Amino acid sequence: MLKVRHSYKYLLVFYQIKFSNIEHRISNIKNVYLLNFTNPLNFVNNINLLVRENKRLLIQKKHYLSPMQFQPHEIQGLIECIPTKFSDDRGHFYESYNKTLFTANGIPHDFVQDNYSWSKKGVIRGLHFQYEPFGQGKLVRCMTGKVMDIVVDIRKESPTYGQHTKFILDSAIGNMLFVPSGFAHGFVALEETIFVYKCTNFWNKGAESGILYNDPTLNIDWGIENPIVSEKDLVLPTFSELR
Repeated sequence: MLKVRHSYKYLLVFYQIKFSNIEHRISNIKNVYLLNFTNPLNFVNNINLLVRENKRLLIQKKHYLSPMQFQPHEIQGLIECIPTKFSDDRGHFYESYNKTLFTANGIPHDFVQDNYSWSKKGVIRGLHFQYEPFGQGKLVRCMTGKVMDIVVDIRKESPTYGQHTKFILDSAIGNMLFVPSGFAHGFVALEETIFVYKCTNFWNKGAESGILYNDPTLNIDWGIENPIVSEKDLVLPTFSELR
């Protein structure tokens, strides 16, 4: 007969995680429970208990998941924020902003203004920024729809000055992008989209500026022919004309 001389406890955590491009969704927590193997004969009973208590444990343990994943980009200062969604037959819930959590992950800024835009498919907005001391950091996301978000590093002291990068922001995922002051920002709507963002500074007419979306130096591929662009954005300066 097998004798167990010591009592061992194991915390079993089973996650089922789905990745699709930049999509990061925790679709189900199968179980969290302490198993006591003092008596090996209890093993089957413990497994049955896990199954029976799955729903209760799911509710109790949800708060152990981080409500947001923060992914710094290779261009310093850019941070993609991906929320953890909790879904059931009613719909879903997620926490979109928590100052304490954001501060702990490199976004300590106070946001003072929220902006909202609705765009048809094929609309390009940008590239926009404000000159210092009125520069704006932005936390941008899609409330509905999907965009390709473009940011250009215009910090002259930066090793990535003049470089641009792209992010797909998708309301189905809820991912956000923090764009600090010192970047020009714009997007193309890949479908009808409500785009919202929080700003670290107020709009200032005298400080607002931008870069022409089809600037020949930046040579950004927007992935679209015949975009819808405002008259105001069509007369923005080129990258070489920035002061």
